[in-house]
Amino acid sequence: MGWRLIIKKKAMTKILNERNVKILQAVLKHFISTAEPVGSRTISKKYLRDLSPATIRNAMSDLEDSGFLKQPHPSAGRVPTDRAYRFYVDNLCKIPKPSHRDSEAIKKKLESNRTEAMETILQSSKVLSDLSNQASIILLPKFANITFKRIELIKTGAFQVLVVFISKSGVVQNKLINLKDDLTQDKLDSISRYLNDQFNNLTLREVRKKIVSTMKREKRIYNNLLKKAMELIQKAFIEDEIEGDFYIAGTTNIFDKPEFSDDLKKMKGILSAFEEKSKLMYILDQCLKEEGTSIIIGSENRIHEMQDCSLVTHTYKYGANVLGTVGIFGPKRMEYPKIISLVDYTANILSNKLSDS
Repeated sequence: MGWRLIIKKKAMTKILNERNVKILQAVLKHFISTAEPVGSRTISKKYLRDLSPATIRNAMSDLEDSGFLKQPHPSAGRVPTDRAYRFYVDNLCKIPKPSHRDSEAIKKKLESNRTEAMETILQSSKVLSDLSNQASIILLPKFANITFKRIELIKTGAFQVLVVFISKSGVVQNKLINLKDDLTQDKLDSISRYLNDQFNNLTLREVRKKIVSTMKREKRIYNNLLKKAMELIQKAFIEDEIEGDFYIAGTTNIFDKPEFSDDLKKMKGILSAFEEKSKLMYILDQCLKEEGTSIIIGSENRIHEMQDCSLVTHTYKYGANVLGTVGIFGPKRMEYPKIISLVDYTANILSNKLSDS
């Protein structure tokens, strides 16, 4: 694991002097690779041979008092705390590029011209899970954020219409709506042509604003076609906000990790958390607001059952329009430089693919 820290001056304190940072780094390196608590003798023998076990032991005690290390039980060595992981992540000197093997695997999965947009988005989650050996999660494009390309209206029965929305990025959304009037397919085709002419290249959020503005301005709409179009699109795009959704791949990878494989309670807690859709959506929405990379470590996560894990995400786009976020979810002792690199690269390749479609 070839990473190192460059400590910003403002982060240096009496406890986090150069020597103690090296010891903290050694503890992190050992625990990330082994999942085992580590003592001063091991640190001295394997990582810092120029320091005696006694010197390291005193420094580890100081780091524990300062909240960077803890002992799982009195006779054990030390392990990093959430504060240690946060300090480490905030002071990473450089994020490496993915290996040639990993970058080629990502491009092969996502750059194929044969797959549809939504399938490409789902594939990004699958390839991240495979390459990281962790769980992956992707926030799918929210209906309000995608850009209008074309709409099709298909009569499915009396007073019932299937609205097929096709975005610029190739994402397709369907919605079945009920109407007050029983419109013919010819009438629906005329409405489709009107809507496609009026709302092309707008996001659904912009479509909603334009509809509301038009309906306020035209209190007495003289054109029957316009009236029917406005009523229909209001039902499709305004009355019921389509809730966001996400996709998770590779959950079994988490349960192969030592910290979870022997702890049934933790395993059940994580599975339960994956079913808490509203809470997960809240966290992913927060990541979506932080354009670029977001890292949530342990207790920073508001879902209690997920506080033994970390989440690394990066937003993906269609052009300049943010569509969603893709990320990796796993134990706090993940290899952050590698994980950040994989997530960032995948998000960028996905964005390019969607924008070029």
